[in-house]
Amino acid sequence: MTPVLSPNTQAILLLTAPLIAGRGTASPDLLSPGEYKRLARHLREIQRQPADLVSPDAVEILRACQPVIDESRLQKLLGRGFLLSQVIERWQARAIWVVSRADAEYPRRLKARLREDAPAVIYGCGDMSLLDSGGLAVVGSRHVDDSLIDYTMAVGRLAARAGRTLVSGGAKGIDQAAMRGALEGGGKVCGVLADSLEKTTMNREHRNLLLDGQLVLISPYDPSAGFNVGNAMQRNKLIYALADASLVVSSDLNKGGTWAGAIEQLDKLKFVPVFVRSTGESSAGLDGLRKKGALPWPNPQDVDSFEDVFNMAVPTPTASPQVGFALFSNEEPSSANAKPSAPVPREAAPVPQAESEPSAPVDVIRDAHSPAAASEELPPVTPEAVAPIDDAKESAQPESTPAEVLFAAVRAAIQQLLSTPMKDAEVAAALDVSNAQAKAWLQRLVDEGVLEKQKKPAGYIVKQKRLFE
Repeated sequence: MTPVLSPNTQAILLLTAPLIAGRGTASPDLLSPGEYKRLARHLREIQRQPADLVSPDAVEILRACQPVIDESRLQKLLGRGFLLSQVIERWQARAIWVVSRADAEYPRRLKARLREDAPAVIYGCGDMSLLDSGGLAVVGSRHVDDSLIDYTMAVGRLAARAGRTLVSGGAKGIDQAAMRGALEGGGKVCGVLADSLEKTTMNREHRNLLLDGQLVLISPYDPSAGFNVGNAMQRNKLIYALADASLVVSSDLNKGGTWAGAIEQLDKLKFVPVFVRSTGESSAGLDGLRKKGALPWPNPQDVDSFEDVFNMAVPTPTASPQVGFALFSNEEPSSANAKPSAPVPREAAPVPQAESEPSAPVDVIRDAHSPAAASEELPPVTPEAVAPIDDAKESAQPESTPAEVLFAAVRAAIQQLLSTPMKDAEVAAALDVSNAQAKAWLQRLVDEGVLEKQKKPAGYIVKQKRLFE
């Protein structure tokens, strides 16, 4: 929990959040996600961050933002300080935390996969660290028969036995069955809600699970917001973005949130493999998803076969040149502009050249927090942290090229990450780069003898011999 909101988060809330206190109504002048995206880009261009909009020299900054958002509109929104203090007090009394894209604590998976399309603010209750644990997303229809409820609960229990987090949307029907099965099996669960976060967190059935760290509930919408079909559709991408694999238990054909979310994942985002139920009575919706490229669920019955689901390759969006440099540059290209492609083989994955790195000002989307907070995302690289290169190579090339300097920093950062095994997708999410880029870097370090790829648990890890050098 983050009891004190950062200045950036407070500013973003004033600009984008309805700040519903009790039965209050939302301001009609709130910035839409698209408007905030444009404002964030503009602030980055003028080397400012959201907190500067409420600083002593805010008048000049607001005037500089006039070409993007009307100055009087910004002033009206930023003048809601008293209302903000009221809702913060209400949230804290209910153990609800709030993080913005400008905070180091913001879920890395959302930031890495959705980039500037990630929600400006996330509200939540429970153990925030579960949001970066990956796991299996299970989604489906609200109105299903008892046999599908039992089937889905069994999937949740198996995820719990395998130690995999279960990610779902919290809606009645399939979502709640999957979450209940995992929780009853002693597993960890992440619920991405489209509405009523505050009411749900106060439910006596959920309270102890939230406080004990077994359950985390989040929403990109105000904790007091009611149900909205558009919100329910938009939150689907967050469910997939937080997971490593997904299972659609039931779906209508060409309609409904489950169908729309799965199609978006298959055709556009391609964050994770999409499986569909392959036993019992099929449906037109599941058949339609199969035709779109969804895979038949292999029906694992034990932990080992369940783990095999997570070892399948997934197509990744084609990275723009800037995406490959996301670790070192301040560019934040939108995933919506990236065209999906087939999986990129390690040997074919692009390796960026240092001279193409753009020089950009401070990134308010990813790095608009304090220097201390920024250091939590990526520890500083020191000469001692960089793994020694072969002496013969060093003597032959006494002066490092820009590409070598760049990769030395990459090598050190990955070594610090891989004290425990991680998969390439997890490394990509941690470093905020594309999967293709992470695979290329990891394979190069395997070739250098810095890393090794192990089977159980699957993933890359620093070679043991190097730990004692």
